[in-house]
Amino acid sequence: MRRERTLIGLTVAAMLLLAACGAPTPTPAPPPVAPAQTEAPAAPTEAPAAQPTPVVAAIAIGGDPTTLDPQAADDGNERAVNDNIYETLLTRDQAMKIVPLLAESYEQIDDTTWRFHLRSGVSFTNGEPLVADAVVFSVERIIDPEYNSEQLSFFETVSSAKAVDEMTVDITTAGPDPILPARMYWLKIVPPEYASADAATFAEHPIGTGPYRFVSWTRGTEIKLEANPDYWGGRPPIDQVTVRVIPEESTRLAALQAGEVDLVRDLLPEQIDLAPNAKHTPGLEFPIVRLNNKTGILTDARLRQAMNYAVDKEAIAEALYGGYAVVAQAQVLTPGHFGFNSEVEAYPYDPDKARQLLKDAGYDGSEIVFVGEAGRWLKDRELIEAVAAQLTDVGFNIKVEIYEWSKYLDYLFSQEEQPAMIYVSNDNPLMDADRTFSGYYSCSGRVSSYCNDRVTQLIDEGRTETNVAKRLSMYQEVVKLSRDEAAFIFLVNLENIYGLSPRLQWEPRLDGRILMKDMTLSE
Repeated sequence: MRRERTLIGLTVAAMLLLAACGAPTPTPAPPPVAPAQTEAPAAPTEAPAAQPTPVVAAIAIGGDPTTLDPQAADDGNERAVNDNIYETLLTRDQAMKIVPLLAESYEQIDDTTWRFHLRSGVSFTNGEPLVADAVVFSVERIIDPEYNSEQLSFFETVSSAKAVDEMTVDITTAGPDPILPARMYWLKIVPPEYASADAATFAEHPIGTGPYRFVSWTRGTEIKLEANPDYWGGRPPIDQVTVRVIPEESTRLAALQAGEVDLVRDLLPEQIDLAPNAKHTPGLEFPIVRLNNKTGILTDARLRQAMNYAVDKEAIAEALYGGYAVVAQAQVLTPGHFGFNSEVEAYPYDPDKARQLLKDAGYDGSEIVFVGEAGRWLKDRELIEAVAAQLTDVGFNIKVEIYEWSKYLDYLFSQEEQPAMIYVSNDNPLMDADRTFSGYYSCSGRVSSYCNDRVTQLIDEGRTETNVAKRLSMYQEVVKLSRDEAAFIFLVNLENIYGLSPRLQWEPRLDGRILMKDMTLSE
């Protein structure tokens, strides 16, 4: 905030001197007065105790959040900040087991109703209480079509929420939903009065119930947070955290080496030996190339299949990611996700077969635009360029277009201007195929440019199927059909790699969440 200071000149009035008209008459001297008895001066007060030096940490991420409204965007940069400001009814522990958070307990009332009992004594940092009305507001807000949340694919089964009493909420689904608790691990609860007062203010000055509260946001540079002194779960060990936006990987490493930051997300594999400390864990991240089979040149499945044969996934895993990746089995799921199909195999690297498919399809060398971004995901630009080069080698005419983040997101979520090819990286912390299928495989998916009526039917029916074996069979059929039709260029599954300062103690999570309350700093 700009402050202005104004200097005010002070004018001093001249004193009037009164001249005496004559010599004054002497007055008798007053009688001597005994000096007044005074109390001994008070002992000096003790100096206030010195305040402890705040424990301060810094974290580097690759891009600026598009917003700090926790329900608006599906943006990993936003989550890196808001996962520490906002909370959900349920969460996952380090072992990925679903456990209570803002809800102390929950139970299923009937096929379509789940009841949540809220934790008492919790408030948002602006003083609004966490009560049932706040949960109802949060649910209704994120499923409102006019709000148009990018996270809607997480909650498409949710139809309504109702306050049973001040601390109890019923959430209702359109049909049976066996993974509703997993969805509640994703839905952040917002303060109703503040969130509904001014959307622009809410998107830039977040208010939550979490262990940290927002201080400031200098766009493109940094976001500052401080510990919530009234956090219901106890004050976190680190007092102040700065989330620094550093797009270049080499600059992030340099900041880590210089002690300017304590944690770097998406450390490059070749930087592991250069970092003061590094940790890596199996991850949920799947870089893929979304292919548009709805309109344009890639409606011919043979061209999409040729693209998959043209790309050497094993070389990418080893040469580009240094072995910190495994080839995806022609699906955007890990073996730990419900719906994984172990019988489906990756497309082998076969450039000759790719060239034959191009010939069979009568491909005439028409230009194919490949949209991407740079800096958000691990080695994203390098991966885009490697894929484009391999496609070019077999005869495709590929034009790569790299956009800044907000423009890229416009293309990613647009239903009217879908490019033939767009790079994206998907993770699915719900650990159920529905999240990925609803968003990327369904004809109506928020980020889908693939459409197959049978696949969409299986996704819709599987979402509400309570017979576990039948539901698994449906999802595995989706995997097989989408592999055969080459819905994407399937690539690799990445490990999560982090660079740490020598003083940071922290263990990475499978879901990739950066929870600052779990961090400590040594002297």
